[in-house]
Amino acid sequence: MENRGRKRAELADQLRADKRACSSSEFRPGSSGSCIQAHMASTNSASEALECEMETSSSASVSGRSEGEADRDSGYGSCDSDGLDDSEHRHRSFREYQPRRSSGDHAKFKRILSSLEDDAEPGGQLAALTELCDVLSFCTEDSLSCFSSDAFAPVLVKLARHDHNPDIMLLAIRAITYLSDVLPRSSGFLIRHEAVPALCSRLMAIEYLDVAEQCLQALEKISRDHPLACSQAGAIMAVLNYIDFFSTSIQRVSLSIVANICKKLPSDCSTSFMEAVPILCNLIQYEDRKLVEHVAICLMRIVERVSRSPEMLSDLCKHGVIHQVTNLIALNSRTTLSQPIYTGLIGMLARLASGSVVAVRILFELNICTTLKHILSSYDIAHGMPYPVTGDVHSNQVHELLKLINELLPSSARSSEDVQLVSDKKKILMDQPELLRQFGIDILPILIQVVNSGANLYVCYGCLSIINKFVYFSRSDMLLDLAKNTNISSFLAGVFTRKDHHVLISALRIAETVLLKLPDVFLSSFVKEGVVYAIDALLTPGSSLQLMVPSCGTLISSGSDQRLAAKDVLRCLCFAFDSDCSSSSEMRDCKLENDSVHSLAMHIKTTYFLTESKNSEIGLTETLQKLRTFCALLTENVGISMGLDIYAQQEENLYRILQQIMAELNGSEPMSTFEFIESGIVKSLVNYLSNGWYLEGKTDPHDFSSYFHFLLKRLEMFARFCLTSAGGDWEDTHLAVLIRKMQCAFSSVENFPVILSHISKPRNSYATVPSGRCTTHPCLKVHFIRAEDESSLCNYPGDVLTVEPFSSLDAIEGFLWPKVSSSGGENASSTSQSSTPSKIDVPLPQPADARSHQGNAQSYAGKTDDLSSALPGMQEDMANLSHSSPEGEIAGDVVQAIPGDTSTSLHQVCPGSTAQDVQYVSVQDTSMRVQDSANATTSNFASSGERIEGRKHFTSCGSGGSSPKLIFYLQGRQLDRSLTLYQAILQQQAKAEHDVIVGPRFWSEVYKVTYRKAAVKQPNPCICDSKISSTLDRLMTFWQDVPFFSSMMTSELPCDLKKSNPCYDILFLLKILEGLSRFSFHLMSGERIRAFAEGRINNLDDLKVAVPAIPRTEFVNCKLTEKIEQQMRDPLAVSIGGMPSWCSHLMAVCPFLFGFEARVKYFRLTAFGFSQDQSHLWAQSTNNNPNAPNDRRLNGPALPRKKFQVCRSRILDSAAQMMDQFARHKTIIEVEYNEEVGTGLGPTMEFYTLVGQEFQKLGLGMWREDYHSSTSGKSLYVESSGFVVSSFGLFPRPWPASSGTSDGIQFSEVIKKFVLLGQFVAKALQDGRVLDLPLSKAFYKIILEQDLNIYDILSFDPELGRTLLEFQALVDRKQFLECENSTTMISEFCFRNTRIEDLFLEFTLLGYPDYILASGLDHKMVNMNNLEEYISLMVDATVNSGIYKQVEAFKSGFNQVFPIKSLHVFTEEELERLLCGEQDAWASNELLDHIKFDHGYTSGSPPIMNLLEIIQEFECNQRRAFLQFVTGAPRLPPGGLAALNPKLTIVRKHCGEWADGDLPSVMTCANYLKLPPYSSKERMRERLLYAITEGQGSFHLS
Repeated sequence: MENRGRKRAELADQLRADKRACSSSEFRPGSSGSCIQAHMASTNSASEALECEMETSSSASVSGRSEGEADRDSGYGSCDSDGLDDSEHRHRSFREYQPRRSSGDHAKFKRILSSLEDDAEPGGQLAALTELCDVLSFCTEDSLSCFSSDAFAPVLVKLARHDHNPDIMLLAIRAITYLSDVLPRSSGFLIRHEAVPALCSRLMAIEYLDVAEQCLQALEKISRDHPLACSQAGAIMAVLNYIDFFSTSIQRVSLSIVANICKKLPSDCSTSFMEAVPILCNLIQYEDRKLVEHVAICLMRIVERVSRSPEMLSDLCKHGVIHQVTNLIALNSRTTLSQPIYTGLIGMLARLASGSVVAVRILFELNICTTLKHILSSYDIAHGMPYPVTGDVHSNQVHELLKLINELLPSSARSSEDVQLVSDKKKILMDQPELLRQFGIDILPILIQVVNSGANLYVCYGCLSIINKFVYFSRSDMLLDLAKNTNISSFLAGVFTRKDHHVLISALRIAETVLLKLPDVFLSSFVKEGVVYAIDALLTPGSSLQLMVPSCGTLISSGSDQRLAAKDVLRCLCFAFDSDCSSSSEMRDCKLENDSVHSLAMHIKTTYFLTESKNSEIGLTETLQKLRTFCALLTENVGISMGLDIYAQQEENLYRILQQIMAELNGSEPMSTFEFIESGIVKSLVNYLSNGWYLEGKTDPHDFSSYFHFLLKRLEMFARFCLTSAGGDWEDTHLAVLIRKMQCAFSSVENFPVILSHISKPRNSYATVPSGRCTTHPCLKVHFIRAEDESSLCNYPGDVLTVEPFSSLDAIEGFLWPKVSSSGGENASSTSQSSTPSKIDVPLPQPADARSHQGNAQSYAGKTDDLSSALPGMQEDMANLSHSSPEGEIAGDVVQAIPGDTSTSLHQVCPGSTAQDVQYVSVQDTSMRVQDSANATTSNFASSGERIEGRKHFTSCGSGGSSPKLIFYLQGRQLDRSLTLYQAILQQQAKAEHDVIVGPRFWSEVYKVTYRKAAVKQPNPCICDSKISSTLDRLMTFWQDVPFFSSMMTSELPCDLKKSNPCYDILFLLKILEGLSRFSFHLMSGERIRAFAEGRINNLDDLKVAVPAIPRTEFVNCKLTEKIEQQMRDPLAVSIGGMPSWCSHLMAVCPFLFGFEARVKYFRLTAFGFSQDQSHLWAQSTNNNPNAPNDRRLNGPALPRKKFQVCRSRILDSAAQMMDQFARHKTIIEVEYNEEVGTGLGPTMEFYTLVGQEFQKLGLGMWREDYHSSTSGKSLYVESSGFVVSSFGLFPRPWPASSGTSDGIQFSEVIKKFVLLGQFVAKALQDGRVLDLPLSKAFYKIILEQDLNIYDILSFDPELGRTLLEFQALVDRKQFLECENSTTMISEFCFRNTRIEDLFLEFTLLGYPDYILASGLDHKMVNMNNLEEYISLMVDATVNSGIYKQVEAFKSGFNQVFPIKSLHVFTEEELERLLCGEQDAWASNELLDHIKFDHGYTSGSPPIMNLLEIIQEFECNQRRAFLQFVTGAPRLPPGGLAALNPKLTIVRKHCGEWADGDLPSVMTCANYLKLPPYSSKERMRERLLYAITEGQGSFHLS
């Protein structure tokens, strides 16, 4: 075979250099809308332009590029340029040029055609073909209107067959390629003149390589629109015969041709395409990912074509298709596939198993059950692509996995052809029963786990169908194994809480089968776990009303439009897992009868539960009776325990009862969840901790002080009881046992709905209410009707209105009131299409020269509420109001902007309003709203139901916000004003524990909303102020702000969840237990100090406590986390405020119930909006899912990015300028350094690291111990480099209120630095950057707006904190003895054998002699009489007044970026992880799992093995330097190495003859390390350390 490369070089002068026919990977997607074709459209786009590489290198020499680096994506921005790229400029020039040249085209084409005739000279033909290719390459379809394809087609095809002149042949085929590309309709003429056979003949002859490559390019164009003609011409085999002769890029083109042809295979069941299967099975083993994906698409389409032919399916299996596919889907596969392809391969296996017994046999032989088990175990079911979002249930990966598992087992025959197949499947299981046993061991436990985790209805039904099949075909001994390994009874009891007929029928059938085969084994467990109770409940009259009627329709809407209803119908669950995916199956009637559940439940009860039903109470076990007795005793004794004379005895009795209850929970016989719930233990414990007020419902705050100390003592005693562990392990504590039982109970009883949208692509629609504007969201159709008995209002003159779904009822009232009120009724008709909002009081920073603005009401006339503006933008506008003026900061009086009164709807604020359009509200008059001001812009769900934890009953009464004028009703029920209209409708229509799907019928229905005039309510007098009472001591002041303790005191949760909800008691106790765990040190220390005061211990060293730490993950409820994950993946629900109210309520009150990753997503959605969070969600899903696409491009709108140039010598000044420009904008900032090249992820990460280091420098006056005369800095030391480094983290340095300057440092400058720090920390969180700033845990609590006390001092200054606690113990003992009238002299009290007076302590802050705590004769020296006041002043100066202005400055800067209140869902440890990432050491397996080795290296390469050993041997500082060298930051992002995006990649660096002399280099934007192949480990270590230490501080291009 001759290589045409030389000849092509000779033609370089004749052919333009950029005249390649097409990209090697370019092709168009087909017309089908399947997920595979959509994927092909995205993965086979035009080839990318070469990207510049930004490289940090310690080598002065220019290193060579690694192979394939030119193809790397610049999505992480090494050298991005603003404006249009070259190709866009080129295309624009072409478009402008086309009209000018069109007039002469006809003559030119005619001349070219005449030069191509048979009698023309070869030289003339060659020149004409060259000119034709040149013209066609720059033409568009519109400019070729005069081009005669019919005339050119036969000529070009004939020239393509020109055997004597290969140059003419090459150019003719190239012209065919260009013509097919620019003029697709010409393909028909080419087909008619047999172009495809001509091209195929050239491929089969393959005389010249460049001609063959050009043939493939031409066929790729033609096959897009004419796959059948290509197939009939034998193109598949012509393309594949010599595929190994071509380069990888051309191989991709070849396979894209086959994929195009496979879109429309012959309908006559011809086996021509079957010849290609062996070649495809060989190609699928190649390493190139795109090539493998093309092969996979071909095989999937072939299998789909022959799916109705068992013989052809069996032939496919014999060619090894199943072997290759199972290797690809295995977790240890060396090829990482995109998710659509991965899902499609699983679906292909399901098709094979559904139609071929050979496939089933091979799958079992390959141990497919173990493979599927590993996939399901590693793949979070909650995080798959939900079918309602994609609109296609079959594209869901979990659905396809369950479908494959379901097809492995026999089912009922659907036709006569299936009878033999079902019989053959049964024979396999009967001949080899160990296969079914292994199936049960591998698959069943994971399926039960999937259902218990809160999977959606389709997944739940699929799992139950498989379990039902398994128990039906299993022998009794297999079911015995199942009973030992899984708690099937508890599982079924949980399933019976579902309300869908299909799910209940499946569960009943499983119960019936196991009872039939093993009645003695399962009957007792059914009683204990509540299965008997649940089945009996299905037969009660009230239960049938709660069941979902079996139908194929959606749960919500019942519109009368039959055409819309037909579109809104979903596949019935009866057919959800059928292998027949035809559209006709979508409309088949449900197989279940309306009374099928009742009939089967009655049959089971009468057959198996007859003896049980004779008991007085079904399900009453001995354990349950004991627990009820103990709980009754606990409740009875609580009520009489207040008397002081019998206090000790009663507390001892209660303690013994608690021990008996916990003994039952930890008994030898395990307690079931059913027994735990029915015993009443939860309500009894809550009642015990609240001292009986919980059941009585008392919430009078005036009585708090009378029993506060008593309640605190009980909580301390309960903490000691729950946290005491014999072995010192947290797992052995009563608290851990109780938490696990509570979590199971909560998962069993909760029925919070998941609302998912199922609509087509967004379209523009016009919303009349409330502002009259176009929106991309669907609108609600509402007919407003006056109540029949309402006479003071007018009828609304209009008809049906379109209402924006996230409109609050306040906004709707603003639209409706002028039109229906008596005063506005006269001109209602003329103003029906406009709204006149009332004047809004929006607090703003009070300028010094603020003048009284008049005419505000007039300035609002004619303006509308721009309610529909994007919520993130609205949040940004509101955030712009939340900042401190520099003048105020210098004066030491930090002024915060306060968004409007919380009673004013967020949607009433007009984003376009200027300062003249709003009223100024005095900051001093709204002091209680400063802390909560950010809440108005926190939620994207438009729900005001989220209350501030711990402050519901302790806040002063706000004065803002007028009372509502209208009350709205839907179907006779009053709508909740805290919800949007969309949420209110869903709340009334949603059914318990069902995946609510909002489809087209929901939006087409007309909702009749009735309105009436609201009664005028008198404002309630304020019950108490924010501090309850000035007479209460500091201890009560602290605990009243602790959320769980305030809930105990008020006996209710600060949310709208009703007490009648079965989850309420469990949530209440879980909140107390979580708070008890978090504040366990406070409680246990308080108990120790009280013991010292009462004389039970006498040694101060005994005050130390060791509390076992309960992991935060113990409080996470997997099922609830799964539900909110599903909810957050629904873009419509998020964008229009359609998330159920329970999401915001529980996230505000009990955020610990949700996993950290789920809370991070929720935080980003609520703080930044849905679009802002796409990159974070995508990055997380990509890194967590091994089968996710490896492409770094995002699907969806690109986030706005801005570049900012900084100066290395003035880092903080650059940071300040950056924040001045971008703090209030939701823009991702990319940094480039002055006089350095490159920008993107690497320089940006380094900049954030450098700013963090700047904030740690000495001389700023920001942090404790940054003071030349400090004396108590034993835990801190100053490095020679001038940085303050703390073992316990940085905490603000106290500054006295009267001090303006200290040690040459201006306090106003310190305030400015804290404002900048707040801005910078918030921006780092917003952009997802990692900071290297070691803040203390106490400072993170300040960021979370939590109050600090004496115990928190221990976290940043242990010596000072411990001393103050010991002083407090002495004070408490003195007070106790005074109360007891003890004769002990006060002067005898000593602190570690030293009198207080002999310590010579002054009333100054320790370590800060300029900070005077108090002055006067009584405050010169500390003695026993004023020790308590000294402690109080020390604590106040350290964690309150001394740092107050710095903290407020930090918050003001933070709130300019986004509301700091959004962070309340995290703990201080989680916030540190979110901001500073991970810095733990790396295990060997973690390095191998999360590092990619490429371009010359594999995991087994000797240099790689040496490198991994070196990395593991690194010390902490070396590891930080290595990370900064490779990624730009010395810490990993949250999630560690697995979350690094892009993935850390190590490639072989091509060096000269002596590799040991070269240095490693990196591309920080891509986390890309180029490592030379050093000769030894020692040499590698030396060169690597030199590179990471000397190569910092600059960026260069390679």
